[in-house]
Amino acid sequence: TPMLALVAIAPSMPDLSADYLGFVWAITKFTLLQAGLSTGLSLVLAVPLARALARQTSFPGRATILRLLALPLALPALVVVLGIIEVWGRQGWMSTALQETGLRGPLNIYGLTGILIAHVFFNMSLAARLLVASLEQIPPENWRLAAQLSFSSSHVFRHIEWPVIRSVLPGIASLVFMLCIASFAVVLVLGGGPKATTLEVAIYQSLRFDFDPPRAVLLALLQLSLCTGLFVLGGRMAADIAVMASVVKPAQRPDQHASRPMDTIIIVAGLSFIAAPMLAILLSGLTAPFGAIVSQSVFWRALGTSLLLAFTAASLSLVTAWCLLAAQRTILRRREPSRAAASLISGMQASGSLILVVPPIVIGAGWFVVLHRTGMAAALAPAIVAIVNALMSLPFVLRILRPAVIGQAQVHDRLCASLGLSGLQRWKLIDLPVLARSFALAFALAAALSIGDLGAAA
Repeated sequence: TPMLALVAIAPSMPDLSADYLGFVWAITKFTLLQAGLSTGLSLVLAVPLARALARQTSFPGRATILRLLALPLALPALVVVLGIIEVWGRQGWMSTALQETGLRGPLNIYGLTGILIAHVFFNMSLAARLLVASLEQIPPENWRLAAQLSFSSSHVFRHIEWPVIRSVLPGIASLVFMLCIASFAVVLVLGGGPKATTLEVAIYQSLRFDFDPPRAVLLALLQLSLCTGLFVLGGRMAADIAVMASVVKPAQRPDQHASRPMDTIIIVAGLSFIAAPMLAILLSGLTAPFGAIVSQSVFWRALGTSLLLAFTAASLSLVTAWCLLAAQRTILRRREPSRAAASLISGMQASGSLILVVPPIVIGAGWFVVLHRTGMAAALAPAIVAIVNALMSLPFVLRILRPAVIGQAQVHDRLCASLGLSGLQRWKLIDLPVLARSFALAFALAAALSIGDLGAAA
């Protein structure tokens, strides 16, 4: 609907002159450049960090580090950017340290450099967490066999770890690439000028400052085409690795002790890179004038609006995810699902990730144009922002809830059928107690993503 609204409201396509095509190509080229470099750097740094964390299962604070890797995804992008400036900016920690040692002058954080640092901060931790989860699924029998064959660390990587990493890497790469293409707050703050403008920011500028719907339509269609192609390509390149369930105790990896010194360095370096902006935000916040801030009425209005939108968006996201998963659970109850049923399940799973193909700024832009023409933009903007934020968090909510919902159904469906439990009674006695923690985690993540959103609100 938003895309159709943008196309319908545009009086005509822009004049595709050489200068105009050059302008569009420059934006597209920088969008692909920063997304490609961000994805490459994130994955290159994430693979050794994930291997180190998967290998050192007894590393001090490992469980806390794994939780910390999931934190950047839930942090507001604008707040993280301020922390990155505190660390890497001209007056930041790194610039001060380099100047004191006489190595070089202050760092220039604005432009491509700052965008890459911010995107690696967000996406390296996400990629590492996903890779760790995949590596932890390797059966212990593989490690026992590797120990018997005296595998070195390079042999372990080549014959055991790399097949698993290769199977999930295309999907992770396409996810990170689309997140970088759809990045808004990071590029808006750290771009530093017209030379560092992406399609996402250009769409916003076309409507907010120039009010040029034809240009916004062209840029939105171009971004939609790029994201759709990447989404399909990532799905086709991903492969499943057959893993046999094991009932024996976990085996110790043969390369665990020999790799501990290097793994310690990698984990500490990765942890420092992720924790430094958060620590900078905390230290700067402790010196802020709390009294002057909390005494302003605008602060309380903004806080109330943020919490209301976050609660609404998280609730909508959970309800939508539950409906999709309940439908999938009903189909999976059949002993031999038909090919049509399997296709339907795949379609429902893909529908939850559509927001990765159609970024929030495009949806918000379409509804902004429609509501602006009707004069109802101010009245209905909060509802649109809440709905867009709910869709934005839906892929992550589904990722949290699906294993719990489907697994719970496989365990309890027959028991509930024999006891005649269904509907609200089953939900109260069986589903809710089992799924409460997963729902709480999904709700918290959706609310955090909504609070940190800037694209739809802008």
